[in-house]
Amino acid sequence: MSATEAAPAFFLAVVVILAVVRLVTALAVKLGQPPVVGEMVAGVLLGPSLLGLLLPDAQEWLFPDDVRKLLYLGGQIGLVIYMFGAGYEFRVATIKSSVKTVAAVSSAGTVVPLALGVGVSVLGAGWVDILKPGVSPVVSAAFVGVAIAITAFPMLTRIITERGIASTRFGSLALACGALDDVLAWILLAVVLGMHAGSAGPVATAVGGGLLFALLVWLVVRRVLARLMASPRTTVDQRVLVTAMILFAAAWFTDTIGLYAVFGAFVIGIAFPRGEAADLVLAKIMPLGQVVFLPLFFTYSGLKTRFALLADPNLLLFAVVCVVVAVVGKLAASWGAARLAGESQPIALRVGVLVNARGLMQLIALNVGLAAGIVSPALFTVLVLVALVTTIMTSPVLSWLDRRDRRKYSGEQLPEFLLSAQPAGK
Repeated sequence: MSATEAAPAFFLAVVVILAVVRLVTALAVKLGQPPVVGEMVAGVLLGPSLLGLLLPDAQEWLFPDDVRKLLYLGGQIGLVIYMFGAGYEFRVATIKSSVKTVAAVSSAGTVVPLALGVGVSVLGAGWVDILKPGVSPVVSAAFVGVAIAITAFPMLTRIITERGIASTRFGSLALACGALDDVLAWILLAVVLGMHAGSAGPVATAVGGGLLFALLVWLVVRRVLARLMASPRTTVDQRVLVTAMILFAAAWFTDTIGLYAVFGAFVIGIAFPRGEAADLVLAKIMPLGQVVFLPLFFTYSGLKTRFALLADPNLLLFAVVCVVVAVVGKLAASWGAARLAGESQPIALRVGVLVNARGLMQLIALNVGLAAGIVSPALFTVLVLVALVTTIMTSPVLSWLDRRDRRKYSGEQLPEFLLSAQPAGK
């Protein structure tokens, strides 16, 4: 397919994707789910799990290989813009004010699910075909551990914002823990990719390049952006242009060193100055990225997901075990660590529920593993199921906890953790 042939095919595919995403998202919101859940489900429905199963010829006509490549590129743009916004929403002060709790929860919430993920992968490889030919079982097990240990920080931000709990103790703790979890997870993912390559070079490049990037952003880029936003001579369009150039340059650099584009975008978001001028820039950039380009990533992931594989009883059982291990490893470990750090039961439990969501970040990690040749189609499908289940369960569990505690405190002054709580999508 030539470029002139691929362009109209791509435009048609985008129209279909956006229409399906809006329909599924509207239904998800009515069911009390955040919009990102609808976007994830829509991506799966457009893949071989439904559309490809019912109308395989139509799916192949709508999403030929050349169009899939363009969807991948469009999805990457959406991810970069979205992670930039997530970094902007993050406040470093949330970590500084609760160093003990954040360190404890992030450590436990990474190490425990990592170990359990490695264990379940080693045990599962003996009775279900999840390994990709040519990939070391050690590398495969390590990848499963990292995928299960990850937290969906961008999605976490959306849930917390939509529920109006960003100012609560557990909301700010969950954001801080989720951000730190993801940084640790990306470093571990770089280690796994280095193991797969059989060289320490990729790991050294990722770690060394990441430190250099962070230093450069802190010492140079942050100041450049601050002057840009403060200058009365620059227009909003000029600020958007420079911001976009810096954002994509950061994405290029971190992608090149093996930390991937989303990491660079997130760091730029953290370093971005706060204020009215910055808010106007985000108001220009974010809608197009979130509404138009991000759904392309979910569809690209959905095209790689084959839930029909779960018809194999052994693979289905392995998937269920992975979901249980993921929930126990992340939710229970984070809750226990928060309690040991001195947090109250309601706050510790809510932090555990929030950081348990994998969502978008696990899908990103899975696509990285797929591109690197580490993940088999069966393993990809199993881990997408983990991402969906742990994401979908978050809002209902939080709502149930709120209802239970409101009944408990009926007729009394509501505690702080309930004052701002509200259903998702409100």
